[in-house]
Amino acid sequence: MNTPLRELLGVEFPIAAFSHCRDVVAAVTKAGGFGVLGVTGLMPEQLKIELDWIEEQVGDLPYGVDILVPARFVGSDSGGLETSRLDEMIPEAHLEFVEALLQEHGVPPLPEGAWAPRPAVFEQERQRGLIEVAFEHRIKMVANALGPPPDWMIERAHGAGVLVGALAGKVEHALRHVEAGTDIVIAQGYEAGGHTGEIATMVLIPEVVDAIAPVPVLAAGGIASGRQIAAALALGAQGVWTGSVWLTTEEAETHPVVKEKFLAASSSDTIRSRSRSGKPARQLRSEWTSAWEDPKNPDPLPMPLQPQLVGQAWQRIERSAHKSPGAKRLINYFVGQVVGSMNTVQSSRSVVEEMVQQYADAMERLDRWAEG
Repeated sequence: MNTPLRELLGVEFPIAAFSHCRDVVAAVTKAGGFGVLGVTGLMPEQLKIELDWIEEQVGDLPYGVDILVPARFVGSDSGGLETSRLDEMIPEAHLEFVEALLQEHGVPPLPEGAWAPRPAVFEQERQRGLIEVAFEHRIKMVANALGPPPDWMIERAHGAGVLVGALAGKVEHALRHVEAGTDIVIAQGYEAGGHTGEIATMVLIPEVVDAIAPVPVLAAGGIASGRQIAAALALGAQGVWTGSVWLTTEEAETHPVVKEKFLAASSSDTIRSRSRSGKPARQLRSEWTSAWEDPKNPDPLPMPLQPQLVGQAWQRIERSAHKSPGAKRLINYFVGQVVGSMNTVQSSRSVVEEMVQQYADAMERLDRWAEG
C-alpha cells in the first residue's frame, strides 16, 4: 500500500477511518491508519474536548476531521436558519405523523426536562466555529461530506497547511471539487452508508480517477476487508475511506440495540432513505424507514427541516429501545451494504491488522496468478 497518498497523509497504511467516536479515531490512528472524526452535530466547545483527547492519545500521529457543509439546503442562500425559524416551517401534518408513529409503537415520551433542543446543524457561523476549533489542533486533513468545500474552508485550510478532502458520488462532483481547490477526492459508491449517490463503487472509482488525475482518490463504499482494499487500488485509488466497518468494533459508541441489529443483518437489509436527514442516506432498514416509504404517509422534508422534525423522536426511540419492543423495531442507524460482513465484535486495531494481512494475501495470490 505504498501509494503517494500514504506518504502525503504521513501514515503507515492509506486506510482512512471515518467515525463519530473519538475512541475509534484514536485506535485506528495508533494502528497505522488515518482516523477521521465526524464533527457535525458538535458544538465548538465539545469539539475542543474531543480533539484535545485524541491528540493526547495519538501524540504526533496524523488524523483528520469530517464536517457536513452542504452546498444546498433550505435557508442556504441566507446563511442558514435559526432553530426557531425551522420549527415554524414544519407542517402540522408531519408533526402529527411522527407522534402517531411513536404512539403506534409504544414509544414513551421523554422524562420532563430531558429534551435539550440542538441548534440547527447548518448555521454557517457555527460551521465556521467548528472549523476554527479544528485548526487550533494538529489536524492533517479536513473533509466536507456534502458538496464542494466552501471557499472560506479551503482558504483557511491551505493557509494552515491542512489538506482538504471532499466526498463525490459522480464524476461531475469530483470535477467541481478539484476546480474549487480540493486536494483529495473521496469517491463514494452507492453501497456506502450515509449520504451516497447512485453509482456503484466498481464503476465510480476508475471514472473519477481518470477524470481528475493526478489528484489522488480515496475509494469509499463497500470496503471492509483487505481484498476490497486491493480491488480499490487496482481501480486506481491511492487508499480507502471506510466507515461502516467501525460501527461494530469494541470502541464504537453505537447504540447497543443497533449494534445487535448490525451483527445480525445481511447486505440486503439497508435502504437509501430521506427519513433521517432529508437527503438520501443509506441506513439499516427498520419500521421507521418502512413508515416513511409508505405512500399513504407524508414525504420526508428537505434538509435541514427533516432532522429538526425527527430530532426529539429519535431521542425518545434511542432512550427506550432497550426496553420497548416498539422502539427496538423502529431504531436504526446509517450503515452500508457491507453490514452483511460485520458479524463479530473486534477491536479497531485488530480490524486494521486483519485488513493489512488480507491485502497482503490478496496481492500474493495475484502475483502467483500473474506469473502463470
